[in-house]
Amino acid sequence: MRILERFYFPFFMATFMTCIMSFTLTAIHQGFHPDFLLDWAKAFSLAFPIAFSAVIFVAPVVHKMSEALKKKTPAAS
Repeated sequence: MRILERFYFPFFMATFMTCIMSFTLTAIHQGFHPDFLLDWAKAFSLAFPIAFSAVIFVAPVVHKMSEALKKKTPAAS
């Protein structure tokens, strides 16, 4: 079960980011038209696997970078 927990954050992060980005870019490039939701779904389905994979591999690196910055930054008083 612990292994599965490592995929919760990347899954939800990729889902929300892909929804926002695919919606925004589809609206900007094509505008709102009768097939907008279908076009948005196509864009989402193409982008989600890429985003999910990226978050799985990038999140640990970003976490390490954040921890390193936290150690170098003096604590606020």
